[in-house]
Amino acid sequence: MYPDDLKYTSEHEWVRSPGESDGSVRIGITHFAQEALGDIVYVSLPEVGETVEAGAACGELESTKSVSDVYAPLTGEVVARNEALDPTPELVNSDPYAGGWLFELVPADPAAVDALMDSATYVATLDT
Repeated sequence: MYPDDLKYTSEHEWVRSPGESDGSVRIGITHFAQEALGDIVYVSLPEVGETVEAGAACGELESTKSVSDVYAPLTGEVVARNEALDPTPELVNSDPYAGGWLFELVPADPAAVDALMDSATYVATLDT
């Protein structure tokens, strides 16, 4: 449910290094987050070329229950957004770790990825 190859934030987001030569990372929300939000009906993401700051709101997920901010897990430049979410925002619910990813960015400090939580640490935060 929480893949070991990802890093996690306390805001229930995950970060995956996609192995691109540009050093970009892919970002999405965790199973826990999508379950808490309920059915996602609209996704607002940062634009390609936009610089986002770690911890700052950079988008929104609207569900049948509420509207929640998406927080940038790292400071960096957005290099891709998941355009498939425009017509099918429910991918965030049905496939949060693959088809439901949100955006990609090139971190200003690549080492900052290592400072995020691993799977075991993240799961431990859910039990509190």
